[in-house]
Amino acid sequence: MTSVSIPPVTLVLGGARSGKSAYAERLVEQQAGQRIYLATAGAGDEEMAERIRRHRERRGEGWRTVEEPLRLVPVLEAEASGESLILIDCLTLWLSNMMFADLNVEYEIERLVRCLPDLAGPVVFVSNEVGLGIVPENALARQFRDHAGRLNQAVAAAADAVVFLAAGLPLQLKPQP
Repeated sequence: MTSVSIPPVTLVLGGARSGKSAYAERLVEQQAGQRIYLATAGAGDEEMAERIRRHRERRGEGWRTVEEPLRLVPVLEAEASGESLILIDCLTLWLSNMMFADLNVEYEIERLVRCLPDLAGPVVFVSNEVGLGIVPENALARQFRDHAGRLNQAVAAAADAVVFLAAGLPLQLKPQP
């Protein structure tokens, strides 16, 4: 394995099936150290259980999985160390979990961004870019889209690197190439 240095905080954005998760996994696999996959999804139905199974199979050995749908900040603070690299997949699932749990989304986003500079090891976030399509028909979907846009902006502003994936191809947004 080739060891390359990655920034302390990286955000990988993209649409559905853009290749963002696989790209983020490759970033982590190039880094020496313990690989932690912080999963925010739960297997609520058979289709989601199958997605989770495929993700685990693709990652293979060498990853420790931590499942946490809501308490992202405390888990990040507990798991981050100089010997580990954490991949969080994904922020938009975390967001939907918070919305369904009726948590204060703005407060939780602020907490997340505030903790990032103090983490002891690198983190790579995966998030969906949901604001490129049509305006959603219902209020809940519009609220989700708006929260997701603000979440992505906040994490991108705090991140050292931001990459956008389209059709499996990465576009470096930050730092500017």
